[in-house]
Amino acid sequence: MNDVNVRSDNWVPSVYRVKRRVAETGDTVTLEVAPESSGVSGCRPGQFNMLYAFGIGEIAVSASGDPQDTSKLVHTIRAVGEVSHALCSLETGACFGLRGPYGSAWPVEQARGQDVLLVAGGLGLAPLRPVLYHLLRYRGQYRRIMVLVGMRDAASILYQRELGQWSSRRDVEVRVALDRGGTTWHGPVGKVTALLQQLKLVPEALIAMLCGPQIMMQATADDLHNKGVPLDRIYLSMERNMKCALGICGRCQFGPAFVCKDGPVLRLDRIAHLLPVEEI
Repeated sequence: MNDVNVRSDNWVPSVYRVKRRVAETGDTVTLEVAPESSGVSGCRPGQFNMLYAFGIGEIAVSASGDPQDTSKLVHTIRAVGEVSHALCSLETGACFGLRGPYGSAWPVEQARGQDVLLVAGGLGLAPLRPVLYHLLRYRGQYRRIMVLVGMRDAASILYQRELGQWSSRRDVEVRVALDRGGTTWHGPVGKVTALLQQLKLVPEALIAMLCGPQIMMQATADDLHNKGVPLDRIYLSMERNMKCALGICGRCQFGPAFVCKDGPVLRLDRIAHLLPVEEI
């Protein structure tokens, strides 16, 4: 068995303090945080940090803030387990542990001069938000920008004010669909993949970035490929169960890849053959 050489400081979290807490929905919170004793280690769009609730444990959470803002880190967290519940319960001024950043990034540099399509399902909008911040800051370097968002219902919509601001811009196409509408919702009802059928795409000039439930990403990727988009122009964030972020524990293994090291952002031509395989 090969020895694994991992520096001990890779495992040690730094102490961060919550500077601002925003309740996005009934079970989802955005934390703006900064370290106690040093500068912020910036995250490239798509990268993640390990967030540690003292005495409970840690989870991997993608950065969801402006990658150019070095005054803070931003993470949007849904309370679905013991650690995430503890993190979502933190109030302004509270401390927790953080180590990172880790992982691969969205291909914002490769997308220069191209059309860019972002497709988000549910909480998948959070890891894609830094991409949109980047695209809008350097708007002149990109051609068409399209954002498709699918949410469960009106109460689960993330970043509602920002979505409204993005939708009002003439240089960005934003479309939102809900699985379940309601008396207050006047937009599309259905899966986010239905929004894709409304777009006229130029496959050879498109870079697509997808984040959400795997079944949604697979369906969207299939539709894009059927429209002529090459597999190497489609990127997915495979945010599988990550426990160590260093490729040691093996929980994030996806075929030959370790998502925490080789991902979470992976190009579709590398993993297309693995997506349909159950329990991989």
